[in-house]
Amino acid sequence: MEALFLGTSSMVPTKERNHAGIFVTYRDQGILLDCGEGTQRQLKSAGISLTKITKILLTHWHGDHVLGLPGLVQTMGSMDYPGTLHIYGPRGTRKRFELLKKALVFEDRFETEVHDIAKRVFFEDREYFMEALPLDHSTPCLGFSIVERDRRRINVEALKSLGIPEGPLVGQLAEGHGIKWKGETVNPEQVSYLQKGKKLCYVTDTAVCNNAVELAMEADAFICEATYDDDLEEKAGKYKHLTARQAASIANQAGVKRLILTHFSQRYKETGRIVESARTVFSNSTGADDFMRFKV
Repeated sequence: MEALFLGTSSMVPTKERNHAGIFVTYRDQGILLDCGEGTQRQLKSAGISLTKITKILLTHWHGDHVLGLPGLVQTMGSMDYPGTLHIYGPRGTRKRFELLKKALVFEDRFETEVHDIAKRVFFEDREYFMEALPLDHSTPCLGFSIVERDRRRINVEALKSLGIPEGPLVGQLAEGHGIKWKGETVNPEQVSYLQKGKKLCYVTDTAVCNNAVELAMEADAFICEATYDDDLEEKAGKYKHLTARQAASIANQAGVKRLILTHFSQRYKETGRIVESARTVFSNSTGADDFMRFKV
């Protein structure tokens, strides 16, 4: 799993920072978290084809998180986009997307399915699942986690010691099933180990709330807003955003491995002070810049 920051500013973009957007790649999936104004240009600058996007997750419908959506979808339609694009968001997303299309001269050139998220785990398959919880913002807003399922890895040396050849029997063991070999039962634990899946959590546009902690619990990478430095905590509370230390406190409580701060107010030309504030609470904190990439 890899994440690419396309935009790290908050309401007002700057010369250095675009509106919110993060592109996550996992196996054959391209998952776009938010779609602020200019997102498609950021993707092109990063050398990523828009046809790589398979899902779009919208935290909420404030403009700095969705204004790039109509242009992005229209361009994708001109590129013979294969398959169906799935768009997920808080309640009202389906209605708002239809209103967006009515406001523009909009051609439906490929299939889209828009989903109002109504339950915590809103997508799952054999490889991974995605979950969402409501946050505390001035409009319905969701935080997201992308969670890879635990996988059983075969110990090749253990197989060789038992003389088990490659083939269907190994496949059964990898799926967690016991097998019969030379009259004996071989359990998966004898020839394999469980590799814990990775977890990426994304929380933005919220006041401090329990759901942010719950969603981020034990995440390998926790992407969280730090719109304000700590001297503007009152302002953060008024507009339901987080300060650097508040974000770091959530990271601490959730037991995450790494905190990456984003969604910075335009007032901050440099974010070093914000990151240092976070590090006083959670040492493994970094600040994101546009086009920063990292492996989860």
